[in-house]
Amino acid sequence: MTIGFSLFLIAVGAILRWAVSDSISGVDLSTVGLILLIVGIIGLVISLFMFFNASRSRGTVYPRDPNDPRTY
Repeated sequence: MTIGFSLFLIAVGAILRWAVSDSISGVDLSTVGLILLIVGIIGLVISLFMFFNASRSRGTVYPRDPNDPRTY
């Protein structure tokens, strides 16, 4: 899940939770909004963790010498 999609889920969840007052029979829109908020927040935390972890773990890669007699 990307950061943008997580923010989208948070926005849709917040709208359903606090801004929509209509009802659908058999579906509680407030609960659906809360679920989307939670999933969006979890996705955002995981995305940020992966982003910052990946940017820190990159090391320097040195090119191999083509004249090196050792084979890899």
